[in-house]
Amino acid sequence: QVQLEESGGGLVQAGGSLRVSCAASGRTFSSYAMAWFRQAPGKERQFVAAITWNRGITYYAASGKGRFTIFRDNAKNTQSLQMNSLKPEDTAVYYCAAVFTSITTAQVLIPSAYDYWGQGTQVTVSS
Repeated sequence: QVQLEESGGGLVQAGGSLRVSCAASGRTFSSYAMAWFRQAPGKERQFVAAITWNRGITYYAASGKGRFTIFRDNAKNTQSLQMNSLKPEDTAVYYCAAVFTSITTAQVLIPSAYDYWGQGTQVTVSS
């Protein structure tokens, strides 16, 4: 069993920065990839960014490219999302996700491809 726990959400003004982190615990951790998704009220869960655990290949949604950076610390089993130049439309609950089997580039973007999820952390960007 794997547990994912997010931290670091909060309230920030537009243009500010936040870092959300995800700590993984449970079985010996060697996921294929970890990702961030977000969900705003009344909207579907949306891909934000992902990173493959062994090679560190990163993927970004167009909405966050150039503003968001995903990175991992293999020794600590954590991955984080640094978010800069935040906008009110970035407001959402941010979820950490992990998958342990190899998935395609297209599947990286799809919530159903992931095996484990955290409880989410709220990020609110005020205008």
